[in-house]
Amino acid sequence: MVGMTVPEIEAGAVPDDVYLLDVREPDEWQAGHAPAAVHIPLGTLQQRVDEIPAEVPVYVVCRIGGRSAQAAAWLNHVGREAVNVGGGMLSWAAAGRPMVAENGGQPYVA
Repeated sequence: MVGMTVPEIEAGAVPDDVYLLDVREPDEWQAGHAPAAVHIPLGTLQQRVDEIPAEVPVYVVCRIGGRSAQAAAWLNHVGREAVNVGGGMLSWAAAGRPMVAENGGQPYVA
């Protein structure tokens, strides 16, 4: 998969009603994530791929875009339609997109 190009979208341009997959680690997720995002850490993605709907595009996000690019490349490789969210949750927060924290506190990007 080295050298694969992955479709990418800026965080501010991600439509509101898409399947958003967050592949960060649990502590990052708990600190702050998009309200409608689904959390499947990158390390468990291959085992949990059947939890992701096959009939819709998947928008993949991480902290800055590296892990999500890997995840999107793998999903595309196995026949899914996946788009990387460029800049990750850092760009998501900078674009003023909504975020929630698991502990009910002020969300932030860990």
